[in-house]
Amino acid sequence: MTSNTFFYRDRPVFGLDIGYNSLKVMQIDSNGKQQRVSGYGVGTFDHAAVKDGVVIDPESIAKSVKSLFDHNLVGEISTNRVVMSVPAAHTFTRPMTLPAMNQKDLCEAVRLEAEQYIPIPLDDLYIDHEITLENEQNTNVLVVAVPKKIADSRLDLARVLGLEAVGIETNIGAGSRLFIQAEQSDVPTVLIDFGSMSTDITIYDHGLVVTGTALGGGDSFTAAIADALKVSRQEAHIIKTKYGLGVSKKQEQIISATKPILDALIKELRRIIRYYEERSGADEKIDQVVTMGGGANMPGLSDYLTSNLRLAVRMCDPWQRLQFGGLQPPNRVEKSTYITVSGLALTKPRELFA
Repeated sequence: MTSNTFFYRDRPVFGLDIGYNSLKVMQIDSNGKQQRVSGYGVGTFDHAAVKDGVVIDPESIAKSVKSLFDHNLVGEISTNRVVMSVPAAHTFTRPMTLPAMNQKDLCEAVRLEAEQYIPIPLDDLYIDHEITLENEQNTNVLVVAVPKKIADSRLDLARVLGLEAVGIETNIGAGSRLFIQAEQSDVPTVLIDFGSMSTDITIYDHGLVVTGTALGGGDSFTAAIADALKVSRQEAHIIKTKYGLGVSKKQEQIISATKPILDALIKELRRIIRYYEERSGADEKIDQVVTMGGGANMPGLSDYLTSNLRLAVRMCDPWQRLQFGGLQPPNRVEKSTYITVSGLALTKPRELFA
């Protein structure tokens, strides 16, 4: 899924995050410890252009990308090399513990193990793995498998746009890269990435350990509020971002409307936390929960999750170590939506071409 080119290792890359009906771009130039955003922007497209994670109408999305660059780009994107996102909900991620072995045998062992757990023929998947822990007896790896039709559809889109696709990464993987740089990442942490229609969950403990997905996201909250209050989707979106679950005249109705979505999320969170703590032993406990993505900016959400999970919950602040120079940063409401594309943009070219 990544080029084997060994030239121009220091040429920059930019991130392209394709969501349910929105897309975002960002380029971050690194100079030592300084990381400066040189350009960013957001656009929309007809959600029918993507089906089950597959880009089925690349020309439509390409037009939206061009419109973003022509009209909604803040700053500039100076490279044609792009790292693109794939939705974690349509990929397969699994931790594995294997006997210690050499790299060649490990690759084959990963494929044999993956065949037992993934309900798709291996020939239809791109499979990659990362070693998370290694000792004389065992090797722990995190395996990520992406259906070829999903990854290839993004490569087709890149070709339509005249871009060189140099990497593909899950949205939660990209978000975790930003989390490492921007937050306290030395304690076991649950990361929650609120998408439009689903929510990705992962546990980060010196690397991604286990992942899951819950149905419902930012647009689901909006729809539930619209139905409960008998208002339009646009009005419901304003209510969600202004009041959310916080104190308001409609607080009780809003909490009641969104409770089924939140209950399903909390159930999945508890399952994943229990799985992690049972595998890691009594000494390893989740210390914090960090939210990200568009749905994370709903007022009162962190407090609601804190009350139900009995864990400290807060929203990721992506700009702690990013500088914008003379550019106007995204506003407070928008900044959480840029976490995935920021993580993609932080991909180091040397990692891709070493």
